[in-house]
Amino acid sequence: MSYITNMEEIIHTLAEWNFWGKRLETGVEREGYVSRIMNVLESRINKIATVFGVRRSGKSFVMRQVAKKLSERYGKRNVLYVNFEETDIPKDLGKIYKAYVQIVKPTLSKPFLLLDEIQEVDEWERWVRSMHEKEKARMVVTGSSAKLMSEELATLLSGRDIPVEIFPLSFREFLEFNNVKISNLLEVFANKEKILAYLRDFLKNGGFPEIVLEKSESLRKSILMRYVETILVKDVIRRFKIREHAKLEFLANFYLENFASLISFNRLSKFLKIPVKTVERFSKFLAVSRIIFFVPKFSYGLKEKEVSPRKVYVIDQGIPSIFLKFSENIGKLMENLVAIELLRKHSLENVYYFKTREGYEVDFLIKEGLRVKQLIQVSYANDFDEIEPRECRALLHAKELLKKDKPELIIMTWDYEDEKEISWFGKKACIKFMPLWKWLLR
Repeated sequence: MSYITNMEEIIHTLAEWNFWGKRLETGVEREGYVSRIMNVLESRINKIATVFGVRRSGKSFVMRQVAKKLSERYGKRNVLYVNFEETDIPKDLGKIYKAYVQIVKPTLSKPFLLLDEIQEVDEWERWVRSMHEKEKARMVVTGSSAKLMSEELATLLSGRDIPVEIFPLSFREFLEFNNVKISNLLEVFANKEKILAYLRDFLKNGGFPEIVLEKSESLRKSILMRYVETILVKDVIRRFKIREHAKLEFLANFYLENFASLISFNRLSKFLKIPVKTVERFSKFLAVSRIIFFVPKFSYGLKEKEVSPRKVYVIDQGIPSIFLKFSENIGKLMENLVAIELLRKHSLENVYYFKTREGYEVDFLIKEGLRVKQLIQVSYANDFDEIEPRECRALLHAKELLKKDKPELIIMTWDYEDEKEISWFGKKACIKFMPLWKWLLR
């Protein structure tokens, strides 16, 4: 095959995935992510947008949506989208780019290159760094959690990137996928009963896009189970070359069944009969894959924070439904959903749980800079009388210990809203009671 014919074959294959070739299916636009990536690409600061996230969270569809937006704004020929998981696409960035320039003929001096699942290309980072330094293109790269996550992308690109993490759907996105548009407060109140019904569904089945679009209950569970198996095998066992498959899977299942719980590596080691170092190592690998994440205890002392138990959460609240009865775990699922939303809005470095020496526990402590901004409890309650007194007592006690920061006190409820001044043993403070659905739609 001649060089020219080879280039034509490359473009013929790429035409299936680009707007200068055909119209791509882009799904329901995830506007927040598209805007963030567009802001990086259009910024005067020359940075590469690096996109990562848990498997099946919708990265490739977000990339298509960015490609569509760029094509509309700058012209179809000035955008090249390549998904390297496609078997027909050559894993040679130089050949692909040369074929694109010579045959498609972009009109911009710096066209937009969207390189999806870039980890499939050997030594891709050298080519990307070179293109970036020579200012020949504006680029987005995505990495599967199987081989490439945020920390690795930052290392390979030596600070040339701005990371964007893609999560499963937020509750607002979940409503949009179900054709429920919420654009103002009036619409929220007009659709309140429908919103509450959807929230229950969201808690039960989660926010992976494929799951949301699938209406069969049995198929949803089968797909979720397949996700978990794929993440464990491809993103953990193969990636980190783990030989003790059974121990890793046992630990993962333990975390998924005991989500929103305090976890001590030492106690787990004794319970599971696995060395502490192995528990720590496997736990880190699972967190890198993003199937779970840990929230540490808040402490002004670094040592106490490191040795204290962590709270474990699942990246999507639908996953525990594979293992547990929904009706018996609504409160924990609410807490897990709040944890995901806090992770989405803040970095993990700013989200903690708080526990006093007297044993009073607050589900979440949110930092902003050096200041403790919020203390949050989560309660499956429809009325003030349904809230356990210990929830309020823990907030009052924690605020007393952190009084110099004057944190806001919030109890997240199912559907109870109020603001009360609560007194207990000489301690007094105002607590906001906020419905979870309203907080998620703010």
